[in-house]
Amino acid sequence: MSDIHPTTHSINLTLFNISRDDNNYQLTCIAENVVGMTNASVQLNVQFPPVILRLAEPEQRHDTCIEFTVRGYPHPKLRWFHQQKEIQQNDYIRTEMDFYQDYLEGCLTFQTPTHINNGNYTLEASNPLGTVTKTVYGHFLMAPDIDEVTTAPTDGETGRTHEDTFGVSIAVGLAGFACILLLVLFVLINKYGRRSKFGMK
Repeated sequence: MSDIHPTTHSINLTLFNISRDDNNYQLTCIAENVVGMTNASVQLNVQFPPVILRLAEPEQRHDTCIEFTVRGYPHPKLRWFHQQKEIQQNDYIRTEMDFYQDYLEGCLTFQTPTHINNGNYTLEASNPLGTVTKTVYGHFLMAPDIDEVTTAPTDGETGRTHEDTFGVSIAVGLAGFACILLLVLFVLINKYGRRSKFGMK
């Protein structure tokens, strides 16, 4: 009986024009001969830089949400900026997201935002192959009207308001008028109110 040495064949498969849409594609190799068939599969992993597919304006839900969708492989790291200053996330502003095969989807979530939170919000996504940014304007509440918050003008020398000065002027005028009226009445009483001593019997 003669020894039969198995023959091993090696085949290289080269793929061209691969894009991010081919990521996670299942490749199957089938081998067969006169005595049978076999197959093996492998998943195609395509690495590509991040791309921001969606960055929406704030939307009121249970909390307020700036919704985003980012693709990239390896999964990108996300950073948020408000008015060009990086956001330090806390219980009131935080990122909530889900991880999928080659993309991220979620919200920058705000709890009870005010007019102070208005402004431009920039999302930065980065992985070893690149970095991308996208900006959206977030409007939450109208700022208070400055004209509604007014203070009474003051008198520079006395520090009193003009309203107080006007009130004092009226009081002084009324007091002066009363004094003059009393003086006139006093003169009239003295002049006409006395009986002439020559008329007395």
